[in-house]
Amino acid sequence: MAERGGRGSGGHGSLDKSITLPPDEIFRNLENAKRFAIDIGGSLTKLAYYSTVQHKVARVRSFDHSGKDIENEPLYEISVQEEITARLHFIKFENTYIETCLDFIKDHLVNTETKVIKATGGGAYKFKDLIEKKLGLKVDKEDVMTCLIKGCNFVLRNIPHEVFAYQKDSDTEFRFQTNDPNIFPYLLVNIGSGVSIVKVETEDKFEWIGGSSIGGGTFWGLGALLTKTKKFDELLQLASKGQHTNVDMLVKDVYGGAYQTLGLSGNLIASSFGKSTTADKEFSKEDMAKSLLHMISNDIGQLACLYAKIHNLDKIYFGGFFIRGHPVTMRTITYSINFFSKGEVQALFLRHEGYLGAIGAFLKGAEQDNPNQYSWGENYAGSSGLMSTSPDVYPMQRTRSGTFDMLEMDRLERPLVNLPLLKDPSAYIPDTVDLTDDAMARKYWLTCFEEALDGVAKRAAASQPDSIDALERAEKFRQKYWNKLQTLRQQPFAYGTLTVRSLLDTREHCLNEFNFPDPYSKVKQKENGIALKCFQSVIESLDSLGWEERQFALVKGLLAGNVFDWGAKAVSDVLESEPQFGFEEAKSKLQERPWLEDSYSQWLERLKDVTAPSSPSCPFLAEGNPVHPTAC
Repeated sequence: MAERGGRGSGGHGSLDKSITLPPDEIFRNLENAKRFAIDIGGSLTKLAYYSTVQHKVARVRSFDHSGKDIENEPLYEISVQEEITARLHFIKFENTYIETCLDFIKDHLVNTETKVIKATGGGAYKFKDLIEKKLGLKVDKEDVMTCLIKGCNFVLRNIPHEVFAYQKDSDTEFRFQTNDPNIFPYLLVNIGSGVSIVKVETEDKFEWIGGSSIGGGTFWGLGALLTKTKKFDELLQLASKGQHTNVDMLVKDVYGGAYQTLGLSGNLIASSFGKSTTADKEFSKEDMAKSLLHMISNDIGQLACLYAKIHNLDKIYFGGFFIRGHPVTMRTITYSINFFSKGEVQALFLRHEGYLGAIGAFLKGAEQDNPNQYSWGENYAGSSGLMSTSPDVYPMQRTRSGTFDMLEMDRLERPLVNLPLLKDPSAYIPDTVDLTDDAMARKYWLTCFEEALDGVAKRAAASQPDSIDALERAEKFRQKYWNKLQTLRQQPFAYGTLTVRSLLDTREHCLNEFNFPDPYSKVKQKENGIALKCFQSVIESLDSLGWEERQFALVKGLLAGNVFDWGAKAVSDVLESEPQFGFEEAKSKLQERPWLEDSYSQWLERLKDVTAPSSPSCPFLAEGNPVHPTAC
C-alpha cells in the first residue's frame, strides 16, 4: 500500500493527499507502462496507459501417427507457454486526488519509454505544469472533440453491449443493444457546461452541426441560485426526490384537461416554473431542482431530435458531465427524445462514456502503432463495470476502491470479424437466455457458478502441481470471482447483458489474472486422447449408416458433446459417481424426441435441398471446422 499524508497547496487549491492507493487493484502493471494519456475535466481525471502483461496460455498440439504404432504415444497434448500481451488501462478518479496519483505513478514507474503525455480536457491547461513537474513528461495537448470522437468510435467497435437505452420503470433499467457492425453515421450529443451536437460520418470525418449554451452548466448554475446547493451531484439528488408538477404549469392547469385539438396530454408541461408566478408560497428545493432538470433536458432532447431529423440520423448517443451514468438525467433525456421523436428515435447511452476523451487522447499518441488494426476485449477481472446510483445499490458501491473506477482492455490474438454467413450480424444473438432480464434464471445460474467455485479453484491448483504458490493463487482467484458474482447479483448490468457465456468469460478472465490458463487442461488431455483413439471407428460407424440415419446420429453426437462442454450440473454429478462415463454413455442419457427445442425435422428437410445423399459423412464440417447444424 502507498500512503501519503498532508494536503496539497500552491496554485491548484487544496488537493487531497490523504488517500491510500492499493497498487495491485488500481494502477495495475504500472512497472510495464509504456505510454500515457490524460483527460482532465471539471471534476474528474481519466488516466490512460499502455502496458505489456506476461501470462500463461494453454496451447494444443496434435500428432500425426499415420501408419505408426500409437499404443504408447500421445495423440493430443496441451502445453502451457508464457506469452506477452498488450493491455490498455483506464482509471477514473476525482481531481482532488490528482497530485497524490501523480506522485504514486512517478514512484512506481520503472522504465517507461515515453517522453510525452497526451492530454485533453479543460484541466489539461490548468494542471499542465503540475503534470510536467511530477512525471517529468512533456504535456502535448489534443483537441477535446477529436479525442471524444476517436474514443467513441473505439468503444463502439470493440466492446460488446457498450450501448444501452435507459428504462427506469421497467424490470431491467439498462436495455443493452446488440453491436451493429456499421457504426456510422451517428449523432453525438455531448452535454457539458453547454451542449455540442456532432455528426460523425466516418472514422476521421465529423462536424459540429449545432449546440446550445443551455446545458449542464446552466442546470448547475441556476440550481445553485435556486437551492443554495453548490455541488452538482447533490443537486441531482435533490432533483431525484422532487415533484416537478408542484412548480411547473401543466396543460391541464391551463385547459382543465388534455388539449384534444393538438393531441396534447393534460400532464405535459405547458410552462416550466409556471406556477411560481401565481402561487403565494415557497417551493421546496427538491421540486425546483426537478423542474429545472426537466426544463433543460426537454430543451436538449428537442434540439437533438431536430438535428437528427435534418441530417436523417437514427442513432443519437448522449454523453458528457451532465449524463455521467446518473439515472435521473438519463430518464429525463430518454423521455424527451421519445416524446419529440414520437417514439421513432431512442436515446442511447454508453457504458464507458466517461473514458472517451482519455481513450481518444491515448489513440492520438499511439497512431504510429496503429491500434485500430487490432481487436480489443474488455478484461472483466480488472474493470469496475457499469455502476447504478439507485439508493438500494449505492451503499455497496466502490467499497473496494473508494472513488476509483477502472477499465482494462486486452489486445486479442486475432482481429474479430462478423461471420459472413450471417444474414444480419446486428440482429444475431448467440445467447438463448438474457439473465439481466430473467431474474429466476439469473438466480439459478449465479448459484450454480457459486457452488462450482470451490471445485474450479481446486482443479486450478491441481493443474499446476509443480508450482509452489498454486494454492495461494487459486484462493485469490476464488475470492475475486466470488466478489464478481456478488456484484452481478446486485448489478447484473455491470458488464452489459448478463448471460451464461459472460459468466464463463468473467471466470476465465479471473483465472488468467492469477496465471491459470486452463484448470481443466489435464482432464481435457486425458479425455481427448481417449476420444481421438475412437475417432476412426466412429467415422466408420457413421459411414455404414443410411443418409437420414447418419444425420440423426450426427445431431445426437453434437448434443452429447455439448452436454460436456457446458458442464451441466447433472453431468458433473454423473462424472463424479461414474468415472468411466463417456461419449457413448452420454448419448444413451439423451432424452427421446421431441426435445424441448426441436426443429430437427425442418432442418433435415432444408438439408435435403442442399446436400445430396452421396455427400461426405459429416455435413457440419466446413473447411475442417465444425459448424452448428442450425447454420446449415
